[in-house]
Amino acid sequence: MGKNSAQLSIIGIGCLALVGGGIFAMSPLGRDIIQNIQTGQSIFSFDNNAPTSPKAEPTAIAENGALAPLLKQPPEQRTQALTDLANTSDGITKNRARYLLAVDAIAQNRPTDALKWLENLDNEYGVLANHIAVLRLQASEMSGDSTVGQQWRSLLAEKGDDSLIKIEANYALRQENSDFWDAIIVPSEGEEPEGSSTELDAKSYLKQHPKTIAVVKERLQANPDNPALLSHLVNYAPDDPNIGTYLVQLEKRHGDRLTSEDWEAIGLIYWRKFQYRQAGEAYRKATSTPQNAYRAGRGLQLGKKRDEAIAAYRKAIQTFPDAPETGEARIKLASLLPSRDRINFLTQTIQQFPHLSGEATALQADAFDDLGSPQTAAQLRQKLLQDSWDSEAAATLRWKTAWSAAQNNQLSSAIRQVQALVSQAPTSELAPRAGFWLGKWLDKTNNLDGARQAYQLVLKNYPESYYAWRSASQLGLPVGDFSTVRQLRPKTQIPQVRSPLPIDDPVLQELYQLHQDQAAWEEWKARRNQRSPSIAEQFVDGTMRVKIGDYLNGIFLISNLAWRDLPEEKADYKQLSQTDAYWYALYPFPYAKEITVAAQNRNFHPMLVTGLIRQESRFEKDIESVAGALGLMQVLPTTGDWGAKEIGLGKFDLRNPTDNLALGTWFLDYTHQEYDGNSMYAIASYNAGPGNIAKWIKRFNPQDLDEFVEKIPFPETRNYVKAVLGNYWNYVSLYDAETQALIAGAVGQ
Repeated sequence: MGKNSAQLSIIGIGCLALVGGGIFAMSPLGRDIIQNIQTGQSIFSFDNNAPTSPKAEPTAIAENGALAPLLKQPPEQRTQALTDLANTSDGITKNRARYLLAVDAIAQNRPTDALKWLENLDNEYGVLANHIAVLRLQASEMSGDSTVGQQWRSLLAEKGDDSLIKIEANYALRQENSDFWDAIIVPSEGEEPEGSSTELDAKSYLKQHPKTIAVVKERLQANPDNPALLSHLVNYAPDDPNIGTYLVQLEKRHGDRLTSEDWEAIGLIYWRKFQYRQAGEAYRKATSTPQNAYRAGRGLQLGKKRDEAIAAYRKAIQTFPDAPETGEARIKLASLLPSRDRINFLTQTIQQFPHLSGEATALQADAFDDLGSPQTAAQLRQKLLQDSWDSEAAATLRWKTAWSAAQNNQLSSAIRQVQALVSQAPTSELAPRAGFWLGKWLDKTNNLDGARQAYQLVLKNYPESYYAWRSASQLGLPVGDFSTVRQLRPKTQIPQVRSPLPIDDPVLQELYQLHQDQAAWEEWKARRNQRSPSIAEQFVDGTMRVKIGDYLNGIFLISNLAWRDLPEEKADYKQLSQTDAYWYALYPFPYAKEITVAAQNRNFHPMLVTGLIRQESRFEKDIESVAGALGLMQVLPTTGDWGAKEIGLGKFDLRNPTDNLALGTWFLDYTHQEYDGNSMYAIASYNAGPGNIAKWIKRFNPQDLDEFVEKIPFPETRNYVKAVLGNYWNYVSLYDAETQALIAGAVGQ
């Protein structure tokens, strides 16, 4: 992440992101190789010093090499530079340049040029040999070659064992013979979807390849109520834009004939769409596994089906008494039980799952409060602090106690509580917050050295958090404060090349390195494990989505990696989060030029605008909120009309990034003017409206703006302010080398 820090964790970044994490070692900016998530070994050899030869194996594309600046350029701008490389370079650089020239020529409808660059390239560029063979035939077809059908048949006969060739050739020849597609689409008796396996084979590749999905949808147009076709889409294309329609049709028309594997696929789709009641109902009929059983209960609970949720949790506990998911099921079930029943049930939970004793003890204490036994509740909370001192429940109790003491001006007591929290539960999601307020309260008691050390600790251990920015500001670093952050001007540096993906797939790696994102995405979609991905697989899935512009789902998948529960998954996540690739994927910077221009026109720090966009829309230019707000900065049409008159903008389209940014930054500037340039008030107003902000200012009469943020009555707005400013901080930390150097100096690295 380029923070040059020893450790890190994660704070909340909105409804689709994460609020927990851990303290993990951070890599320096520019790490050359991502280590294999499972083994810790290099999964793809990238050696910039490797000798080149006509058949040189792929190496990492050097940041300062001749190819790097061409990767993001459109075809019309890079033709001559690539041609020079193709004619003067050797080895892998020559092969890459020829491949890109061929791809560009096909995109520009110049098949003759494409065929020239592709000639004999498959023999020289082995890693992409099969992709090159496919491109050659696509170019031949584009040129009107009458023999292209025979060429496809010859290629199929020669390389038919390769899944890519098998799919592409049969797709090109699909009007001649349907047997191939029938064998893929129509399930054999007793066949289970391969998506449920952790190891996906060639058959699964064929079933979920984009070309197969295209054929299924073609056939569905002719036979729209075919259960086999609908089932195929639900099982192998769960992220299709129309999957909701297919799912409802399959469930309503053919629900009595669906298999348990179908119901598992249906449950997963509903779960990912946050339609929890439907997910819970589907998981009750799904394959019997600990995870499915837990999700049945949890989905029904979140869907406000209390009695059904209790029954589902009890079934999960009875069927899988020792599974890790069952411990969480017991905790969730306890929250639904009457207080008196809850106490004994939780005692049994502690005995069987001692690692959950903190959360269970906290729930027991709440139950005794409900039963009118505050003394017993107090004793249990003391036991919680003594026996489960490193739990999230203990951290939550300490924070509540500390904040209450501070509000009553009992700073010594507040300091003791947050000191204990930071030292005993450093991986808690509350640790950055507690560490920052430790500094604030020490400062108030004139312990300036202690305050400085507390701020440095937050900056070092939680460098990506909102509280790291507040700590950096308190330390006097020129990173902006609530009233000055908009005016700073960073020197943005966006890496030209990409770190390798943490997965052993040379073809995918090469396409990804070359920024051939659509081809890489199709390659990945056919190979991915859709139902039970590993940490590495889910990260690749999220990263590839970000690269094709599916920012909402991509960021969501990457964010949720921190919520994996199993110990081995936590270890894998810890290793992944040490890489710069993880942070660049989590904080992408699309529309960088457009954002920078719009921000500078309104005298804004571009990263402040970027941080707001990430929170508002996840960079989805066509997204619309339930209130009707549109585009990147989620501008209401009425606000757009108002702003357009103010800035003299004629006809506009809020789904057009340029128009949206012009109107969104105008309104953000308006909110800043309302509050004398204070970005915290302005951002809160952007979310909650100026009327609410005025009420809160009058109510709290804020003398300390950090304290005002913590007291914002609307949880959504409180989290929104922290998320936007935390996003700003992460973008500056990632893309501004000067800020990286400031952080390193402040923490002594």
